[in-house]
Amino acid sequence: MSDGPRVVSLAPSATATLSAMGAADCLVGVTAHCDLDRPVVGGWLNPNVDRLADLDPDLLLTCDDLQADIRDDLRESGFTVHHTAPTTLDDALASFEEIGATVGRPEAGRQLAADCRRRLDRVADRVDHIPADERPVVYCEEWSDPPMAAGNWVPEAVAAAGGRYPFVEPGDRSREVSESTVVAADPDHVVLHVCGHGDGVSPERVEGRGWDLDAPVHVLDDALLNQPSPRLVDGIERLADIIHATPTARNVTAAE
Repeated sequence: MSDGPRVVSLAPSATATLSAMGAADCLVGVTAHCDLDRPVVGGWLNPNVDRLADLDPDLLLTCDDLQADIRDDLRESGFTVHHTAPTTLDDALASFEEIGATVGRPEAGRQLAADCRRRLDRVADRVDHIPADERPVVYCEEWSDPPMAAGNWVPEAVAAAGGRYPFVEPGDRSREVSESTVVAADPDHVVLHVCGHGDGVSPERVEGRGWDLDAPVHVLDDALLNQPSPRLVDGIERLADIIHATPTARNVTAAE
């Protein structure tokens, strides 16, 4: 483990960000939703305070407005908590530097953010030649019961990948959508990234509704679009591959 602060990540995005910058050695605990072999302290929305106390952390990391109450409760319990709440793509990139600085790795955080920006620049070079009115319409669904169009940074992710997203404004929260709204937008691609399900969902979630759509359905690991970590840049690169390639089948899964 690191000689720096003992950190518990209560947000999968923070865990992924620290791992990407080579700072996972400071982590002494994570949630059950984090992809790292460390002691588990509970779920994203229900951490176990006794387990946290046993780990004696110097710092807890939380993320998103949905964890605001948890942040406040833990601070009242005497824990030091650093909270980020990105809602846009720029916010997410800035949070990499912020998290790095918070755990004593400012240069690693800056380098990670700069690398992600260079990757986004390369995607832009691929798609900038496409006129705005010729870019494909992409419908991204973050939740399926009821159907919810993804918000926050996802509209910008689609735009960065060379697509159009007429469902939610950048920075706004995800919102429920009707069949008529989606059909009227006439999407060229449907992307399923259902929160908490990884890539373990079927295109039938959309096909089974009987919506009048003529678009391939792609399934992505939800972390690629729902998580404000460097995995979001992976997701933008993947979106660019999807929406600017000719589909070979009506329904396409994450393994395409």
